Amino acid sequence: MKKLIAAAAMALMTMTGGAFADGHDNFPERPIMLMVSYGAGGATDFQARIVTMTAGNEDALGMPIAIINKPGAGGRVGWNWFATQADSDGYTLGAYNIPHFIAQSIEGGVEYSAESFEPIANWGADPAVFVVAADSEFNSMADVVDYAKANPGKLTFSGAGLFVGHHIAALQLEKAAGVKLAYIPNNKGGAGAMKAVIAGEVLGGVNNLSDAFRAREAGNVKILGVFDLERNDFLPDVPTMAEQGFDIDNASVNFRGVMVPKGTPQPIIDKLAEIVPTMFENGRVAGKMKAGGSPMHVMTRAEVLEMWAAREKTLKELLSGL
Repeated sequence: MKKLIAAAAMALMTMTGGAFADGHDNFPERPIMLMVSYGAGGATDFQARIVTMTAGNEDALGMPIAIINKPGAGGRVGWNWFATQADSDGYTLGAYNIPHFIAQSIEGGVEYSAESFEPIANWGADPAVFVVAADSEFNSMADVVDYAKANPGKLTFSGAGLFVGHHIAALQLEKAAGVKLAYIPNNKGGAGAMKAVIAGEVLGGVNNLSDAFRAREAGNVKILGVFDLERNDFLPDVPTMAEQGFDIDNASVNFRGVMVPKGTPQPIIDKLAEIVPTMFENGRVAGKMKAGGSPMHVMTRAEVLEMWAAREKTLKELLSGL
């Protein structure tokens, strides 16, 4: 009897293993979900919907990707959920934002770190910019800093949350300019932060270049400076912070891409890592991203792993100094 039970157990394990292998070979067999930690209408949501629009094509995943938004606390709500509750079966993907989730994990109070996730591919690199309303009296970063020096702590400006790229940029500006600013995180993310600037609820804001580009095209804001090493092709007329005399690098540039929870089977990771970058490189995707003022920067899984490690090292040094 024991031999029969053992033989049956072995046969079951063999069949199950074969089923799992077949399941991986046939992945995906149903639609996939992509969790975005920010609200609808913001840059991450806007871009995620574009870069995944060809997922159902036969030369891509062959199954559509649906976006689900879990905003709150600068991304913490969504990433906490993704790290602790999301299924690690390949059917639940997450959009990452760097430096956001790495900076938040360094500061603590969250249930995730870079070790909680497996990157798949990167689709964009979106610099932070300083914006003011179209009718603002500020026309340069010198105007902003002069006001901040004359009115310590009274220059209010919005951003998408605490220890996101916007906040990192704000901390760098305070240090480089030797001023104290009143950073106000918006619980509705980048879209909410931009609306606060346009509505005159704050004197200025740090936001994504892509959000700011669309707002400027609509005549709602002025963009006074870019937090990057070089001017951006979308805003060739806007100088970098360094050009305006502030020692600020590209630590706040917002890298965006796709990841899965730790524990996702390696064959599924490998298949996603092979196919997803080709989706990002699709001509229709690139055209829509360009039309929306969204800078693309496609990176493979191996390149993203290197980028995550480098950003974590930089942010640990930066945040310890700030």
